[in-house]
Amino acid sequence: MHWIILPVVMPALVAPLIGFVMRWDITLARAASMTNTILMVGVAIGLAMMASTGETFIYKLGDWPAPFGIVLVLDRLSALMVLLTCVLALIVLIHAIATGWDNRGRHFHALFQFQLMGICGAFLTGDVFNLFVFFEVLLIASYGLMIHSGGRERMQIGLQYVVMNLAGSTLFLFALGTLYASTGTLNIADLAAKIPQIPPEDAALVRVAAILLMLVFAVKAALFPVQFWLPSTYANAPAPVAALFAIMTKVGAYAILRVHTTAFGPGSPGTQDLASTWLFPAAIITIAIGAFGVLGARRLMPLIGFSVVGSMGTLLVAVAMFSPTATSAALYYMVHSTFAAACLFLIADLVVTRRGGDTLRAEQPTTQNGLFAALFFGAAIAMAGMPPLSGFLGKLLVLDALRDPGVIGWAWSAILIGSLFTILGFARAGSTLFWKSTAMLPDPDMTELEDVRPPHPATALQVAPSMVALAVLGVLAAFAGPVSAYLQDTSDQLFDRAGYIAAVLEQSEDG
Repeated sequence: MHWIILPVVMPALVAPLIGFVMRWDITLARAASMTNTILMVGVAIGLAMMASTGETFIYKLGDWPAPFGIVLVLDRLSALMVLLTCVLALIVLIHAIATGWDNRGRHFHALFQFQLMGICGAFLTGDVFNLFVFFEVLLIASYGLMIHSGGRERMQIGLQYVVMNLAGSTLFLFALGTLYASTGTLNIADLAAKIPQIPPEDAALVRVAAILLMLVFAVKAALFPVQFWLPSTYANAPAPVAALFAIMTKVGAYAILRVHTTAFGPGSPGTQDLASTWLFPAAIITIAIGAFGVLGARRLMPLIGFSVVGSMGTLLVAVAMFSPTATSAALYYMVHSTFAAACLFLIADLVVTRRGGDTLRAEQPTTQNGLFAALFFGAAIAMAGMPPLSGFLGKLLVLDALRDPGVIGWAWSAILIGSLFTILGFARAGSTLFWKSTAMLPDPDMTELEDVRPPHPATALQVAPSMVALAVLGVLAAFAGPVSAYLQDTSDQLFDRAGYIAAVLEQSEDG
């Protein structure tokens, strides 16, 4: 049964085909990329249905059993993340094609498919070494996408992005070497079985590896103190690329959940509380940085970037509890924040391209000003956590899961005050962009009518991806009960370490 490996193999086969054969024909490249992404959505739906039974499925590459060979693991959590990635990718790809972003460079679609390969592989892999491999695939593809269509400033920010992530990759290698030296394995299930057997007095290297891995995943998740790369990177990347990057920070959050819950979870000597001890205060500070950044931003794209930082802080505050209830709330908020951030970037692209810049100042109103205002308002209240969309329910679930006496004061204060600052920041931006930009007279120095004509209005296909992303947030709110129940089952399966170990190692032995 080869369905599990398809989300990795399909883009890996299509990307070089597009890059070498179709790069000179944008029509063929679009057709191949769109067809493959639609098929990946279908595969992801099938995998999610398979995993919904609660069974853990194993795919052994080369038929080598774990922990000696490479295995892919499909459970509820990995299936959920693959489905989230594929649906988001389809929405972003339609926007990129409709707006012509993909035609500003010959390699957009090849890099896009390689990006999907890296993201899906990171969610499905069953060992931390191949998690590193897929992280590197992500880094290479994301750098190419980020500097798509060029520009001096974009190249400078891209260099900062690469240097930061290469530093993270170096730490990742140090962590892998330390972990292998102390345990003799890098398979997650095998680590979960062996680490509890290490005497506490001999577990110093394991603790070092756990902290290094936490730091590496913090870089990917834009967690304080290594969050500074995100606002500038997202603000200067092409808008569809920034929308796709909304899932990239979730790769870091997923890695924290998977590795630190399974490999370094309960029973692990000296590592059980390491993650939560460092993660919780860092997440609180991340919320504050995001909130102040939104409130003080003077450009639209950095404002959205800081809102992503704040949402990651909220997500990781819940993750830091490492409990099934808090993890369930974190997963709901993860799905919500991914679509909310992507929706904001797509809407911002429609607005910015018709204003000539993203500076928050009153200008002549754009064409379809009312439509863009309504879309921005909906996405903004979703990101800020106001009713009736899923952001309100997501933050409510997170707050409900953070009622322990030791954390309730810090967590509730950070989330509620951060939400208030986010609301104020988006309200200021929205009023400047859409309400203060009323019918302003053209500059008297302009003598040609063409200089003051409004840009061409957005087509239905250009607006549709933003509307679909916003509709997903509405559906997520309307069906919050069934979704939360499924995510609670997902969280329970994640914390069933014995079941995960048995599924990966015993199935491999039986094979």
